[in-house]
Amino acid sequence: MNYAEEYNRKTVSASEAVKVIKSGDWVDYGHFLNSPCFLDEALSNRAGELQNVKIRAVTFPGLAAVAAKDPKRQCFIYNNWHFGGGDRKLHDRGLCNYIPLVYHEGPSLYDLINTDVVMLSATPMDKYGYFNFGLSNSIIRKVAEKAKIVIVEINKHLPYCYGGYNENIHISEVDFIVEGCDKPLLNLAPPEPDDVDKIIASTIVSQIEDGSCLQLGIGAMPNAVGSMIAASDLKDLGVHTEMLCDSFVDMFEAGRITNRNKGINPGKFVYTFALGTNKLYDFLDHNPSCASFSVDYTNNPDHIACNEKMISINNAVEVDLYGQVSSESTGHRQISGTGGQFDFVYGAYHSAGGKSFICLSSTKKDSQGNIKSRIRPFLEHGTTVTIPRTIVQYVVTEYGIADLKGKSTWERAEALINIAHPDFRDELVIEAEKAGLWIRGCSRMSESLRQTG
Repeated sequence: MNYAEEYNRKTVSASEAVKVIKSGDWVDYGHFLNSPCFLDEALSNRAGELQNVKIRAVTFPGLAAVAAKDPKRQCFIYNNWHFGGGDRKLHDRGLCNYIPLVYHEGPSLYDLINTDVVMLSATPMDKYGYFNFGLSNSIIRKVAEKAKIVIVEINKHLPYCYGGYNENIHISEVDFIVEGCDKPLLNLAPPEPDDVDKIIASTIVSQIEDGSCLQLGIGAMPNAVGSMIAASDLKDLGVHTEMLCDSFVDMFEAGRITNRNKGINPGKFVYTFALGTNKLYDFLDHNPSCASFSVDYTNNPDHIACNEKMISINNAVEVDLYGQVSSESTGHRQISGTGGQFDFVYGAYHSAGGKSFICLSSTKKDSQGNIKSRIRPFLEHGTTVTIPRTIVQYVVTEYGIADLKGKSTWERAEALINIAHPDFRDELVIEAEKAGLWIRGCSRMSESLRQTG
């Protein structure tokens, strides 16, 4: 069938497309690099006409114009399921609210919430009438099914990414098509790992076996892990991850990844979104070894656990002596979001031979330049618990690994103090004693720690 006539009938300008949005509507944006940057700008130009338009986005690249151009939030109320750098800046200015989310539950939430309009970026239509979601499958298929109006913004720079499932939308499901967005894709080069990142990465790589299946989070340390794996002699690794990043390409090209031993989707890189550089985007384009799935599949803990020797590697902001992990906020300041960290920490532990690692440097500098321990007696006031103490398995700093599973509160505190920076260990012992964490003498504990430090 020739879909050209339908395509032409539905094609409008960006300013014409956003006229369907009314005061009081809920508007969803495509996620990550499928954010509708062209349509966002067009909608922001209606500031002054509209009131109480509520927007949901995910890691918008740059500053969302609807929020930046409406500093009093009279027209647009901008919300986000997971912050990127621009979203953090908006949040700091009181222009963005976080929506708590355990990522694998995302599609099911849209059975409970209302969506009037969805605006998303997609590839040009193929000969079968399908627009491909490209680099972000995520929750967007379910959002489009729920929305009353679907607007697709064409971006010719998006790679065509095979599924999986839920990676496409058909022209028959689309109400308006907008052309003319020629904005190149954001290239997010991984930050250069420092010496601490490399020590932590080396510790983790030593725990990985041939045939393991990998999930890496974002940041310098997970990328350092990928680089070390690429240079190692590990064999037959698999990939079942939330985010696909450049280091997976490096590992594949070095011959470390074959995906042949996976318990689910053998032979395939399984992911729900990709974020990196053009090296990654070119690798994904029409690559039959890569499979994009919606997040209720990739992040389903049961699916994760189907892969033997599942390895989950994620960063954290701080950990307290009870084993509670925050990976998303510092006090009341939201930095990112829960995302899929909970999903993979839980799923990896339930995999046969699986391991989940929460990684962090032992110290950080605060805004005044003071050195502080990331392992704390208690999480800072207002800080969100991302991973509850009952779920955490391994915590890793440059001073070693603490295995928290099956440990009492005093054993957890002992293990975590042992991997804290030596300059803070005595202080942590004193705070632990004040909290009543020990069932044995604190003085004996302190002496033991001084010997290991």
